[in-house]
Amino acid sequence: MAETGAAGAVTAQARDRRWHALAICLVAGFMTLLDVSIVNVALPSMQQGLDAPPIALAWIVSGYALTFGLVLVPAGRLGDDRGRGRMFVIALLAFTVASALAGFAQNALWLVIARLLQGAAAGMLNPQVLGLMQQLFHGRDRGRAFGLFGAVVGLSTAIGPLLGGVILQFAGNENGWRWVFFVNLPIGAIALVYALRVLPRDGRAERPHNLDLVGVVLLGAGLLCLLLPLVEHSESPWYLLAAAPVLLALFVAWEHWCRMRGHAPLVDLRLLRIGSYSFGTMLGLLYFGGFTSIFFVLAVYFQRGLGYSPLEAGLAMTPFAVGSAVSSAVSGRIVYRMGRTLVLIGLVGALAGLLATDVLLGMHFGRLAGLVSALPLLVAGVGSGMVISPNQTVTLSEVDTAQGGTAAGVQQTAQRIGTALGTATASGLFFGALESGGYDEAISSGLVVSVCFVAAALVLGIAERLVVMRRAR
Repeated sequence: MAETGAAGAVTAQARDRRWHALAICLVAGFMTLLDVSIVNVALPSMQQGLDAPPIALAWIVSGYALTFGLVLVPAGRLGDDRGRGRMFVIALLAFTVASALAGFAQNALWLVIARLLQGAAAGMLNPQVLGLMQQLFHGRDRGRAFGLFGAVVGLSTAIGPLLGGVILQFAGNENGWRWVFFVNLPIGAIALVYALRVLPRDGRAERPHNLDLVGVVLLGAGLLCLLLPLVEHSESPWYLLAAAPVLLALFVAWEHWCRMRGHAPLVDLRLLRIGSYSFGTMLGLLYFGGFTSIFFVLAVYFQRGLGYSPLEAGLAMTPFAVGSAVSSAVSGRIVYRMGRTLVLIGLVGALAGLLATDVLLGMHFGRLAGLVSALPLLVAGVGSGMVISPNQTVTLSEVDTAQGGTAAGVQQTAQRIGTALGTATASGLFFGALESGGYDEAISSGLVVSVCFVAAALVLGIAERLVVMRRAR
């Protein structure tokens, strides 16, 4: 009887430890994803404080996204082989140090380099977050965990402009941008100490693997040629896009050769034979192409077109963040029963909200546009929360836990590609329409991109349902 009680106490303690570890994962994910969007509203402050040229400002934003995307897959593989807890701590420490370097920057070049390092650290950290969640949680608990992570994704992306606006409001324009980075320091330091206490200890891998360096180079070069023209479309030579498919094809051929020879490839391409994984990864790419481009065009429209302050612009986008956070947490509890059907419902809601936002903002409400668009943005946010975390849960549901970090790295790389593609397309159409028709026409053109990407994700989701139904028959 005493032994049974002791075993029950150990099990309860282990369960508590999992949720403590999840809290650290959520904090780390929030920090890294927040830094994608929070910097946008601080760019005028950086330009004033550092006398930064436009090209430097562009790299402060795009450099983070670029290095973030480049290291995801190798970092996920290292976590799978060398220990996710160990890699998590190293990456979190690197991100905190890079944030300090950015905050103390004395010139534009210093800040650009710090942002490149910060992006690389974020890319190292995120596959460990998802890999640890997949390792620690199963069944309904995994759905709840991914639901909370989805809330963090939606909240961090949408609330970034608001939080940046609040910081600048209190810290002032000239040096307020420094506190956008300094806010990471106490959070990172506390998270590091707590992570060392609650993260699971890394055991030795069943068989040691050497990192596939040829695969790393081929994949990195292919992604660089693909992402660089997208994140820097006004500066980078577009012929790099022609080289990207060649390098990625060589990567696929090399990975196949490695596996056939009994070596450990960087990515086991048999992952793509898992229908739920391949469909979900592609759906995530399309959805993030629409999801993240929303905030770029709305931030520019509210601030430059309507004269909103950074704080007012952030408040105007808050309904999306609130809707996304709440529905993500709820969706995590029911995705175990509904599966990808829940994702389809969310895509319909997100599409309806975005279409309504596009129509209303095209009706010339002036400075009342933020108030008028609040309800449709709330609907879009609720739909978004039903897409991100449930899709994450279903996509990784059939993946072997031993490959969790690598699978998460590939999935998040697809999301980064979608983000870059959507933002590049939306910004191109937005500024093209701005030259000919003003801000009202520009916002309508920019939001059309979001609508098209979300609609494409919905079509893909329906196609997957039809395939599954056909196989069932």
